[in-house]
Amino acid sequence: MNNDLLYQIALTKIPNIGHVHAKMLIRSFENAEQVFNTPRNKLEKIDGIGFVRANCIKAFKDYKSCEHEIEFIKKNNIQPLFVSDNDYPKRLLNCYDAPVLLYFKGNISLNKTKVISVIGTRSNSEYGKNICEKFIADLSKHDITIISGLAYGIDSIAHKSAIKHNLSTVAVLAHGLDRIYPYANKKLSEEITEQGGLLTEYTSGTIPDKQNFPGRNRITAGICDALVIIETGKTGGSLITAELANGYNKDVFAVPGRVSDPKSEGCNNLIKNNKACLITKADDLLEIMNWEEKINKPQLRQRELFFQLTADESKLVAILKEVKEADIDTITYKSAISYSAVACALLSLELNGIIQSMPGKRYKLIDAGI
Repeated sequence: MNNDLLYQIALTKIPNIGHVHAKMLIRSFENAEQVFNTPRNKLEKIDGIGFVRANCIKAFKDYKSCEHEIEFIKKNNIQPLFVSDNDYPKRLLNCYDAPVLLYFKGNISLNKTKVISVIGTRSNSEYGKNICEKFIADLSKHDITIISGLAYGIDSIAHKSAIKHNLSTVAVLAHGLDRIYPYANKKLSEEITEQGGLLTEYTSGTIPDKQNFPGRNRITAGICDALVIIETGKTGGSLITAELANGYNKDVFAVPGRVSDPKSEGCNNLIKNNKACLITKADDLLEIMNWEEKINKPQLRQRELFFQLTADESKLVAILKEVKEADIDTITYKSAISYSAVACALLSLELNGIIQSMPGKRYKLIDAGI
């Protein structure tokens, strides 16, 4: 029995311990097992835990269900991804409420250089279908991973288009990996598994209850570099996902539609309220994200003499010396500095010729000797 995995699963099953509190506990201990072996009085003193949650931890006894889940994982070739694992999606690390444990059935890395989420209405129009298909077809030369939610409508069109054009695609689910919802997408889910994968935070036996979908949406919003909304009405899950993505400091894009079309009302409102950037084609996204193919190498700005690093800048330089190259989410997580402070420090370092920005909000040192 894998004790590490046993206690990692158990950590997600403790009453009154959500993902935020679970990550607080993991930061305080070397592994999940230590959480359960620590005396109650020490658990109580951890910031955010207190008496009630400490009691819930010590009272937890349902290890049988965790053992059953490990058997299911092994039998179905599922990869568990704990928040401290190298394969855990790095873009989620900067999302305060990201799952502490994920389950993935697939064959690709969730940390590829370019990742976008494409979502929209379940009852798409022909306009939405055509836009989605052409949009993804035009991305086919750029090795971009397409994330969506396997729902009817735009989600399914996005997955099918990605498969058709040999792009990797991942479906984020609101239930366990022992079932597929909607069942009509069972064959599509099998094709996705062969060319990407299925991802969920839920254990087997979890049904697609209504309350699970907002949780699914936060993964869709957090796991990408950019969120693209093709078509949506004035209410619905796509707008919730857009709000989450904005909260995670992700780039949000929306395709406009006719002002008289209720199926485009949500996209038009996002653009009107400056909650999404207007795009009409794939080239718009590629240009804004700096993902276009460059014929000539960009000229590097010469570093200013005697530039003095701030404390935050010094910390970021040290991280880039260690990892050579990293995206902004990884840098933020490793530095334990706020996202906005990291963004300001990175901009200052770039303007002074110390680092170079790369596609996908990735950065590397220009002068490793600084």
